[in-house]
Amino acid sequence: MAHPVPRAPKRTPLTVSMGSGSMPPAHTGLPTVEEVSAGGVVVDTADHLQRVAIIARLNRGGRLEWCLPKGHPENEESNEEAAVREIEEETGIAGHVLAPLGSIDYWFTVSGHRVHKTVHHFLLRATGGELTIENDPDHEAVDVAWVEIADLAKRLSFPNERRIADLAREVLPQHV
Repeated sequence: MAHPVPRAPKRTPLTVSMGSGSMPPAHTGLPTVEEVSAGGVVVDTADHLQRVAIIARLNRGGRLEWCLPKGHPENEESNEEAAVREIEEETGIAGHVLAPLGSIDYWFTVSGHRVHKTVHHFLLRATGGELTIENDPDHEAVDVAWVEIADLAKRLSFPNERRIADLAREVLPQHV
């Protein structure tokens, strides 16, 4: 009698809720705005280091924060198309989507309104380009760097993005 071959469990994209997550924070009387962004992890797989392009931004307090590139979809762009465009604009690196990595969902308050933001992340293979922030039309990125994927989670400023980085390390071998 033949025994069934064990299969790896099917991966589902990560969904991470930060702050109050998918539940709105306590009613504050402020209007709520829904925002969507897309971006992710673009990996140079041409060498064994598997470097990832990340950007630095200044937060409202003037502190430098290293993060994954991301931005808002434009016009009729899909999240995947927006991720590819935003990563190239903010890092100078063109990429091809390999897999979805999941979404991060969080709330914050700014300029008299609450924002419920969802960021969709994708794993991309770098296909060309040169590391630069000069093509960022919003000039949000103040620096850009290659970081080995093994060190990525340690370099990122936000815990939710560190979880995305860990998932990217786990998923990448299936796509190289």
